[in-house]
Amino acid sequence: MASKAFPADDTTRNFFAVSLAVVAGVADTIGFLEYGQLFMSFMSGNTTRFGEAASSLDWVGVARFGSVIAVFCLGAFLGTLVAAWSGRWRLSTLLVITALLLTLGLLMPQGPDAVPLHAYPVVLALGLQNATLQDDAGRSMALTYVTGTVIRFGAGLANILLHKPAPSFWIQGPLWAGLTAGAIFGGVLQHTYGEQAFLAPAALAGALAAVALVMTLLRPTSPLVLNDAAPQPDAAPDAPPTVVIPAGQPRR
Repeated sequence: MASKAFPADDTTRNFFAVSLAVVAGVADTIGFLEYGQLFMSFMSGNTTRFGEAASSLDWVGVARFGSVIAVFCLGAFLGTLVAAWSGRWRLSTLLVITALLLTLGLLMPQGPDAVPLHAYPVVLALGLQNATLQDDAGRSMALTYVTGTVIRFGAGLANILLHKPAPSFWIQGPLWAGLTAGAIFGGVLQHTYGEQAFLAPAALAGALAAVALVMTLLRPTSPLVLNDAAPQPDAAPDAPPTVVIPAGQPRR
């Protein structure tokens, strides 16, 4: 059975995955410290806060946390559409958008507590980022949160004892480490630079976009940037591929 992973090249995919986990860790910690303990990517935490606010009839909190959850979901929605429509340019396109959105948050007005306008571009960027890469089963790789990563790592350890783990097991530890390292770095940056620290994850996302763009221009049909068997993220098993190489065009 053909791998549904994107990109098809393991080394390329893992490099971008860990790098983007660092971006998410930096941005999430900066936002958490800067915006009154509002999570930029950890929607489980925001859901708990939403439930607590609803139980206390705190409608400002309900609007604050509920809107952030909705914006993150919108990011995943838009990211999946961009991934399906941008073909071989998927990596560079999504990463450019991520970098721009992380920067845009600095230009947005703060807004009231119930509507944290300045947080929305960052949250949208991190929701969108999760559609960038796929694991071997065609699932979107969790690049901005670690609950699923820790679960897959634990299940993979059990499968080592039972038989053998899925190929995607080996990236789970580095993903957790990348997100954790980014969170630590983000805390240091926020304590030093405040909200301007968001320029750091924006710059890193921009640098990754440049790498992806160069790779695509140099080898547009190679497994480094393409998998012609990969459907759009989290699609049904019989979904058509995201990218179809025109007949007669050789792979490199």
